[in-house]
Amino acid sequence: MIQASNITLRIGKKALFEEVNIKFTEGNCYGLIGANGAGKSTFLKILSGDLEPTNGEIIITPGQRLSVLEQDHFKYDEYTVLDTVIMGNQHLYDVMKEKDAIYLKEDFNDEDGIRASELEAEFAEMDGWNAEADAATLLNGLGIGTDLHYSQMGSLNGADKVKVLLAKALFGNPDILLLDEPTNNLDLAAIAWLEEFLINFENTVIVVSHDRYFLNKVCTDTADIDYGKIELYAGNYDFWYESSQLLIKQMKEANKKKEEKIKELQEFISRFSANASKSKQATSRKRALEKIELDEIKPSSRKYPYIDFRPDREIGNEVLSVEGISKTVNGEKVLNNVSFIMGHDDKIAFVGSNELAKTTLFKILMGELEPDEGTYKWGVTTSQAYFPKDSTDEFNNDYNITEWLTGYSPVKDVTYVRGFLGRMLFAGDDGIKKVKVLSGGEKVRCLLSKMMISGANCLILDEPTNHLDMEAITALNEGLIKYKGVALFSCRDHQFVQTTANRIIEIMPDGSIIDKITTYDEYLASDEMARKRTVYVANREDDDN
Repeated sequence: MIQASNITLRIGKKALFEEVNIKFTEGNCYGLIGANGAGKSTFLKILSGDLEPTNGEIIITPGQRLSVLEQDHFKYDEYTVLDTVIMGNQHLYDVMKEKDAIYLKEDFNDEDGIRASELEAEFAEMDGWNAEADAATLLNGLGIGTDLHYSQMGSLNGADKVKVLLAKALFGNPDILLLDEPTNNLDLAAIAWLEEFLINFENTVIVVSHDRYFLNKVCTDTADIDYGKIELYAGNYDFWYESSQLLIKQMKEANKKKEEKIKELQEFISRFSANASKSKQATSRKRALEKIELDEIKPSSRKYPYIDFRPDREIGNEVLSVEGISKTVNGEKVLNNVSFIMGHDDKIAFVGSNELAKTTLFKILMGELEPDEGTYKWGVTTSQAYFPKDSTDEFNNDYNITEWLTGYSPVKDVTYVRGFLGRMLFAGDDGIKKVKVLSGGEKVRCLLSKMMISGANCLILDEPTNHLDMEAITALNEGLIKYKGVALFSCRDHQFVQTTANRIIEIMPDGSIIDKITTYDEYLASDEMARKRTVYVANREDDDN
């Protein structure tokens, strides 16, 4: 059990949290949600002890071990992958290393023997002899193959480091597990494995995530941060949303009835207060009026952008034809004889573990890269708008936001342009903010404004939900569902893909594709997809051997 007792955190004059009292109990997985800036990550730091609150205390059941998903990807660069994972139980790791150091001593004496015997007993009690096997199981589940287990952390790429740090957090069956955005940089197979792990985890989990499907799958309870308070709801994210909306609706209906009663009493008092025969009744109604209190309905701090892609031109029957495209990048063939024809009603989700392959295909279709082989052709009625995964060059200039978007607008009117920025929550002085100093989320909202203002009837989006909060992801999801044009996109958000795409193209490890007109969930459940992926994995393992 971990409990926050009267937690207050002030940053300057602002109170981020005010007298928060909440208890997280064993056997439950809590989704910690709230708008960007509400303090989700900050609250996890307070729970872990990495940040001291202004007032209050964190209470943990004596003897329980707390584990945290760390964010510093370079902290363990000098250690091996396996050692890093085992350090998830620091005491076990220290015992293991001290024991090994004693056995390596050249002048081993009786005192060393006694100490080694004590360490051996403690090591066995902590199930230390299975530590490497347990660590390997976690790594394999997250997609870190055995060939990397004895590699230095410094030699791994960023995505693999994230997986190792996640395995470190999960190692050794911690009593309390704190996870801040654990699905970031995970491929779909690793996310699915993590979901099953957390579903079967019997201790306490507190997780922050922008992935709605993930929260719905793993969470038993939802802790909502709003206006410096944390409200606990039984149930997953969807249950919280429905419950919170129902509560607001009930409060509004109750207030409406109270307002009607107030009006009725006021009219009676006004009409009969001067009437001697009715004075007692008027006085009684005055007392009744004084007792009526309207419920305070505080609007949520969450802000939803309004995303509405409207094509200027209806798309024709010929949209996009791709024939035999192949491309090698840095010696790796990421696209291998890729062919498909896009229909005028298609919204295609590109999936697969090789993100470079998807980005490369999108760049080819936008004319930013040339294929090694093959061709593609856009229909004459099509117009394209592109959301790149890396938008660094887009914002490497001295424009403010309004100037930047005006450069892409067909109408060079400031009021017109500011209307699109307003939809994406850029209000007032935000319009004169320099684009080079924008946050990741602000840059994404600028790019979406650019796509809306373009009036394109074909959208290409490469991981558009990165850096977005839950509200913006929901708005983008709904905007794409309503969109009357066609779309090609990649996205790690399961719910986003499931509710938007009517066709799935998976780019396999050898660069070829599986192309199915189906929903995402149906695709994942299909026997053919599972069989082909097994064949490719087996072939790759044979190649490695």
